[in-house]
Amino acid sequence: MRINEIFRSVQGETSSAGLPTIFVRTGGCNLRCTYCDTPYALTTTGSIHMTVGAIMHEVRKLKTKRVCLTGGEPLIQPRQEVQELLDLLAAEGYEVSIETSGSIPIAAFGLHPKQRWILDMKVPSSGEMEKMKFESLTELRPEDEVKFVVGNYADFRWSVELIKMYDLDGKVQLIFSPVWGQVTPLQLTEWALDTGIDARVQIQLHKIIWHPETRGV
Repeated sequence: MRINEIFRSVQGETSSAGLPTIFVRTGGCNLRCTYCDTPYALTTTGSIHMTVGAIMHEVRKLKTKRVCLTGGEPLIQPRQEVQELLDLLAAEGYEVSIETSGSIPIAAFGLHPKQRWILDMKVPSSGEMEKMKFESLTELRPEDEVKFVVGNYADFRWSVELIKMYDLDGKVQLIFSPVWGQVTPLQLTEWALDTGIDARVQIQLHKIIWHPETRGV
């Protein structure tokens, strides 16, 4: 697998926000979102090839039983290697979240107990909405999460309509998050409360604790 970085920090997003987490960030992405906040992971430049065994060795050294597999886009890595990593993490008792864009079908991957999808559906302003594999929304379980990073009110309304179309409210965990610097937390909170949807409003915690462009946090 191509690995950009492995580090320990607190989770800045999702239902695990604030909890100590090991991040395994892969190198390379099949999308070019307008609001991407990890441009250094878009290509394999700066990443190194690591075997699954080597990744596990680095994870064990960080002594935290919570792992986030992220990118880039982790699911463009060789499927067999991704699955092997998930299997080994499960065998050693790690809690795992897999952050994926929604552009890669998830049905081919087998998750274990204590493992969940974080499906980051790309909204219209991302420029990549048409690449979403919406069928993945039908594969989700109650413990899985769907995140919408919205850059304007049109993005938000699109997200709400998608939630209704796939009847996601109450079936999976839902997250609305603002594009940093484009939508204020107050705006997003007011929009979310008006819908009556049982969704979490979330601000990227790591961008508040550290400078928004700080890497490895």
